[in-house]
Amino acid sequence: MKTVVTCLRFQILWILLSGLVACATYRPPPPVATPSWLAHAKTSGDDKIRVTVSVLTNEESRKVFGIDLRSRWIQAVWLEVSNADNVPYWLLFPSLDPDYFSPDEVAYTFHGSLSGKGYRTLAAYLREHAYHNPVYPGQTRAGFAFVNLDQGLKEIDVQLLSGRREKGFTLFLKVPGLHARTFEDIQQQYAKDGIQEIEEDELRFALTYLPCCTTDEKGEGEGDPLNLVFIGNPEDLIPAFIRRGWRPAEDTYWDSVWKTIGSFLFGRRYKYSPVSPLYVFGRKQDVALQKARDTVNRRNHLRLWLTPLRYQGKAIWIGQISRDIGVRFTLKSGMGVTHKIDPDVDETRNAIVQDMLFSTGLKRLGFVRGVGASTPEEPNCNLTGDPFFTDGLRAVLLMDRKQTLMRDVQFFDWDMPSDSGYQQPRSQRQPGAFETPSSGS
Repeated sequence: MKTVVTCLRFQILWILLSGLVACATYRPPPPVATPSWLAHAKTSGDDKIRVTVSVLTNEESRKVFGIDLRSRWIQAVWLEVSNADNVPYWLLFPSLDPDYFSPDEVAYTFHGSLSGKGYRTLAAYLREHAYHNPVYPGQTRAGFAFVNLDQGLKEIDVQLLSGRREKGFTLFLKVPGLHARTFEDIQQQYAKDGIQEIEEDELRFALTYLPCCTTDEKGEGEGDPLNLVFIGNPEDLIPAFIRRGWRPAEDTYWDSVWKTIGSFLFGRRYKYSPVSPLYVFGRKQDVALQKARDTVNRRNHLRLWLTPLRYQGKAIWIGQISRDIGVRFTLKSGMGVTHKIDPDVDETRNAIVQDMLFSTGLKRLGFVRGVGASTPEEPNCNLTGDPFFTDGLRAVLLMDRKQTLMRDVQFFDWDMPSDSGYQQPRSQRQPGAFETPSSGS
């Protein structure tokens, strides 16, 4: 009997608490006099259509809508379309995000914390401020769309349709708020007089004699193999990575550490988890990118370092890519745990080559020696003791902002993975003109 009474009391208390929460109302915030998101908007268009797009920060969204969209993994995108054509155009919302949210769907994610009237008020407010089709000739139309949350860099495809006419514009926007270095941040790494332009007949030799592997902070030991070279400036690289779902890895600081722990222990979503520092040229990675699966335990991650070399006016980046397939304990890490990498690092290297083919940003492809070969029977090990094996080649990817179809990609007539042959041990190689003292070769 006592147990029954206790259960009844708990149920009554729960009903009362639920009623108090459900009584919350919603009051639309006052209009924003000066839209701050216009300061980081981007515009594209032609002689008939002009499109301006901005991705709102969560703070900007709170001022406009009075709700925390980030807590629902939703992001507001503001669009303005000016139509100087003689036909109306309809915005195709799936071009912004195939899994975009309708205004009522966004409102319903908050219905549990609102009264019935509050929920209906929020839904009506979101519908009122949403972008509405079509935009008629001579008209400018503006409004919001709701997409899945991204941070750092975001690609927005705007597709407009009118009968048999179609207009498409792609904009790449930087979303404020993520603590991560980007390609633009690294451009001034070297003074102008320290940059060396490489001709094509020098390129293969120069890339072969870049450092073979990463090191620790003191420049000691040989870690993960440097198995990639990207040739491209930010405007060449950023679109390709965004199209294929690569996201920046955050810097290591208090908040990012806690989010990583939460993702590791509880499977919480965190697409921007930091990567551990590895060193080339005496400094940790300049840029780190990743593709995470359901948690940070499994992901592909890429580290890049800017070199002082240039080819056809494009920056040359030396890189390391590996696939995290789990987590293991180790005494070689300051935190006591580290990621377990896929030992077949060539598979991961080849995977990003294929990824860049799909990005349509890859213009030319080749392979050069320089890493050093190893086998599954006699693997090398990285700095935390993980074994890996490789054919000893590094992929070279020349990127361009102009899109290239797969069938039109050109090749450097160099080594190929299927015919790599014997790789001379690194200890027997002679230093080249492009070797750096910190390379460990």
